[in-house]
Amino acid sequence: MKLFDVVRLNSDLPEEGLPAGAEGTIIEVYEKPEPAYEVEFTDGTTAAVRPELLSPR
Repeated sequence: MKLFDVVRLNSDLPEEGLPAGAEGTIIEVYEKPEPAYEVEFTDGTTAAVRPELLSPR
């Protein structure tokens, strides 16, 4: 995965209020200490939902 790729959640993240299937855009890629991605999710409107730091699974 790379910067600005659009990704979709495979499972719910209830503590973040994000359901499985939610789509977001990678806005930062981290390699260390382990691979992780900062992803900005939207709620289907023009408003952005806060970014989340996610690890690939």
